[in-house]
Amino acid sequence: MKIAVVTGAGSGIGRAVSLALQANDYSVVLAGRRADKLAETAAAATAGGGPMLAVSTDVSRPEAVRALFARTKEEFGRLDLLFNNAGANAPGIPMEDLTYEQWSDVVGANLTGAFLCAQEAIKIMKAQEPRGGRIINNGSLSAHAPRPNSAPYTVTKHGMTGLTKCISLDGRKYDIACGQIDIGNAVTEMTERMGKGVPQPNGTRMVEPRMNAQHVADAVLYMANLPLDANVQFMTVMATTMPFVGRG
Repeated sequence: MKIAVVTGAGSGIGRAVSLALQANDYSVVLAGRRADKLAETAAAATAGGGPMLAVSTDVSRPEAVRALFARTKEEFGRLDLLFNNAGANAPGIPMEDLTYEQWSDVVGANLTGAFLCAQEAIKIMKAQEPRGGRIINNGSLSAHAPRPNSAPYTVTKHGMTGLTKCISLDGRKYDIACGQIDIGNAVTEMTERMGKGVPQPNGTRMVEPRMNAQHVADAVLYMANLPLDANVQFMTVMATTMPFVGRG
C-alpha cells in the first residue's frame, strides 16, 4: 500500500483527490488548517480502502510542516506521494489596494507552503527503501494567464511552475518525480462565484462554465500511479468552454 500526503484536504479538490487515492488503496494523510473539515473528508472514506490520518496543519509554518511529515513517517514508515494542493486567494481588488498581509498570506499558503512540504517530502523519499517517490503540485490556469485583479494568486502559481521544474531536476538523482496539474474551473467552494459572473479582461462580467472536481481527482490518480520511470510533467484539465484558449 502506498502512502500519500494531501494538503488542503478538507474541501474541494483536496477532498476529491484524497478520496480517490483512498479508494484506490492509498493510505492518505489529510493535512489542512481546519480539523472539522478534515474529519468530514475522513468520514467520506470508502469502506475497504486505505486508512486515513488527519493532521491539522498550517503549511505556511515551518514547524507545522515538520510535524506533519514526522507524524507521517512515524505512522506509516515511508512516503510515496505528496499532493501540494493547499492554497488561498486574496480579494479581487486592484493590486495597489492590497495590504501586505493579504499578499503575504497568499504567498505563504500557496508557494512557501508548497516549498516547505516538498523539502520534508524529499528528505523522507531520498532516504527510504525502496528509494524515491512523487510530488504533484496543484498549479492553475493562473500559472499561464492572470485574471483581472489577481496578482498574489497569479504570481504564486507562476512560482509553482518554477518550483515544479526545480523539484523535477533536483529530485532525479533520488528517483523523485515531480509534475504539475493546472486546473480550470472545477466545481468547488472557491469557484462558486463563477456561476454568478466574474470579471473578464475586457471589463465585462461573464458566467463561466465549470467541471466536476472528480475529473481532477481522476487525473491526479493517473499521474500518481505511473511508475517512477514515467512522469506527467504538466497536465491541464479544464472546463472545455471556459474562457482561456484564445481570447474567450
